[in-house]
Amino acid sequence: MDEFEARIWIRKDGYQYTATRLGEVIASGMEDLIEQVEIERKLRDIWHWLPDEVSELSIETWEAMTITVAEPDSPYRPIDRFESLLTETNELRLIRPEIALMEPCFEVLVQLVDEGVDVVLVARPESHTYFLSTYPEHSADMMQQDNFTVLEHDALPPCGTGLLDERVTISCYEQDSGTVHVLIDTDVAAVREWAQSVCETYVSEGQPVEPL
Repeated sequence: MDEFEARIWIRKDGYQYTATRLGEVIASGMEDLIEQVEIERKLRDIWHWLPDEVSELSIETWEAMTITVAEPDSPYRPIDRFESLLTETNELRLIRPEIALMEPCFEVLVQLVDEGVDVVLVARPESHTYFLSTYPEHSADMMQQDNFTVLEHDALPPCGTGLLDERVTISCYEQDSGTVHVLIDTDVAAVREWAQSVCETYVSEGQPVEPL
């Protein structure tokens, strides 16, 4: 207390201490710093996953992100989060929908297509081959629907990018295993603008998939 009083951050008012105007400014700055440190703690372990365009955005953008990380005792948390978003969407664009993300959600995807939701997927050839061979009937039925477009691209970015109505998802995969390590989702306009650009680029470059 003596040091705070010497710095004129507080003054004694009867039996209590109250903050001076200078002290209020310092307290506000400390609150901002604590908030920024909390954001840093939230992003520290997943920072290397973020696309450069996203990591260069403002701190307010980072703060608004929902980050779901796979844990040893809950490895499917990112997938469960993605599935919950998927069930609520009325339009879907996915760039690099890996098997580990999409197979647990395959029934939901089939249902969305049956309900007329407009779906566009751009994936690696290996992913399409897997689904066409593992789920031949469902895959064939979906590919005949006008609201389902499936394209392939052999030079996709390391992270998956999704547009689910107004929400953006960034799915981060372990390089060796292909498992979903992190799912980031947000409705911040700046991130959505970036995601729209990514989707438009890869959809324009994608090639139609031929049934097996």
